[in-house]
Amino acid sequence: MSKILFVVTGATYWTLADGTLHPTGFWAEEAVAPYEAFRAAGYDIVVATPGGVVPTVDKGSLAPEFNGGQEGADKMTAALASFTELQHPVRLEDVNLDDYAAVYYPGGHGPMEDLAVDADSGRLLTRALESGKPLGIVCHAPAAVLAAIKSDGTNAFAGYELTGFTNAEEAQAGLADRAKWLLQDRLVQAGVDFQEGEPWAPKVVVDRNLVTGQNPSSSAPLAAELLKKLG
Repeated sequence: MSKILFVVTGATYWTLADGTLHPTGFWAEEAVAPYEAFRAAGYDIVVATPGGVVPTVDKGSLAPEFNGGQEGADKMTAALASFTELQHPVRLEDVNLDDYAAVYYPGGHGPMEDLAVDADSGRLLTRALESGKPLGIVCHAPAAVLAAIKSDGTNAFAGYELTGFTNAEEAQAGLADRAKWLLQDRLVQAGVDFQEGEPWAPKVVVDRNLVTGQNPSSSAPLAAELLKKLG
């Protein structure tokens, strides 16, 4: 059975501009919705994290207000519990891209802390992009793109159309004015062609083998696009 690699943040906090450690991790919907879609399509899932640490879910992503009420929150919590691969990650530094049909990065604020500066992740992203294999990245996970630096010092994703969590969404979430940097700004500085949609509405951008999503509600549509590419 073919395998899809989930590269998940190992961070449990995001360091804000004043040094405050904002509790975070990965965002539940962004892991669960694609996981369920890929498993239903017959794929095995392997989770990789920096150092092989068991990833932490952002507790906020299990709250009723982000899941359409208490019933939705209970369903998300149950679905996350069934994603048992999260409890047995491999070390990101040991990953062999050849073993996988596709690569997927869920978000949450965690990638802003670790994957944005993780050279192993940057090399994997660069290889995945060059390989032509489907590569999906959603919400704050495009922060990992910032570490995908080629030998000539340029970003491997420069010139690609992509999307991610926008400045407007970060402001509405109440953290923009407390952040050391904003994802949209840094991606533009890296040379990508950033595509901004309406705040919180699903938006998926496809450019060659790269499929990106703007926010949590984009994770299920992104998974559908990746499955199209997988045929």
